Amino acid sequence: MMRWFRAPAKINLTLHVLGRRTDGYHDIESLVAFAGICDWLGYEPGDDLKLEVFGPRAPEAGTVSENLVLRAARALARRIPGLMLGRFRLFKRLPAAAGLGGGSSDAAAAFRALADANGLRIDDERLRAAALETGADVPVCLAPRARMMSGIGDRLGPPVPLPRLFAVLVNPGVAAPTRQVFGALGLPSGSAVKSSNQAFAASDPEAPFTFDALISGRNDLQPGALRVAPAIAEALETLSRVHEAKLIRMSGSGATCFALFDNRRSAATARSRIAADRPDWWVKATVLR
Repeated sequence: MMRWFRAPAKINLTLHVLGRRTDGYHDIESLVAFAGICDWLGYEPGDDLKLEVFGPRAPEAGTVSENLVLRAARALARRIPGLMLGRFRLFKRLPAAAGLGGGSSDAAAAFRALADANGLRIDDERLRAAALETGADVPVCLAPRARMMSGIGDRLGPPVPLPRLFAVLVNPGVAAPTRQVFGALGLPSGSAVKSSNQAFAASDPEAPFTFDALISGRNDLQPGALRVAPAIAEALETLSRVHEAKLIRMSGSGATCFALFDNRRSAATARSRIAADRPDWWVKATVLR
C-alpha cells in the first residue's frame, strides 16, 4: 500500500550571505520556516526504484531520471547495502526554481519514507550525509520546523518557537535559478562579508518572536535575484501595496516573494485581491511554522 508524505514549501524569512568559500559555495545564515502548502510524495516499498511525477507543476520538474527524489534514494543506497527501495509518486504543486526549496523538500520526504521503511532514525549519520550530498537545502527539510541554518546548509540549530505566521506567497511566473542568483552577487572566491546583525534567534532558541526582529533581517540574495529575474520587483511592489502586511521579502533565491500577516483573514483577503489582479501569477495564502 502506498503511503503519502508531505513535502512542504521552505520559506527563508531571513537570508544573510557571510562569504564565498574557496570551493565555490557560499556561507549563509538563514531563519527558515515551512508552509502549509506542499508537494505530496507517495511511497510503496519494493525491490526496484521508480518515480512518477504528476500534478499541475509536473512539467517544471525536469527529467525524471535526474529528479532529487531518485538522487536521494541512490545516495542513501550507496551508504546502506541492501536498502529497501520502491516506487515513488510525486504530486507536484510547488513551482520550480522559485526559492521554495521544492525539490529539496521532495528529496527530504523521500528520505523520511525510506527511513520509515528501513527502520532508520532520521538523524542517522548515513542518512544525513546522503541528504547533504543530494542538496544543500535538504538537511533542513528532513524535520520541517522553523530553525536557523548556517554554513552551506549543513549546520542546523534547534527548532525556533515561532507562532503561527499567516503568509501570502507570490511568484510572478519566472524562474530564478539558484546558481545564477548567487553568481550575480559577484563575490570573489575566499571572500568574507561582515555581517551587520545576526538573523533572528541565532543565539537564543528560546527568544520570544517579534516582527521587529524579523524586520531587522534581510535577504542578501534579493539584489542579485532582481538582476536575474526583474519581474521579482513587480511582485514585491504588488505586495507592498497591501497595507495590512507586517513584512514583505523575497524567499531564498527567488522568484517567490512573501508578505506576513498577524491574522488569517487579512492574508486571505490579500491573496484574493492579488490573484484577481494577476491571474497569471502563482498566489497562495498559507500558514508558516
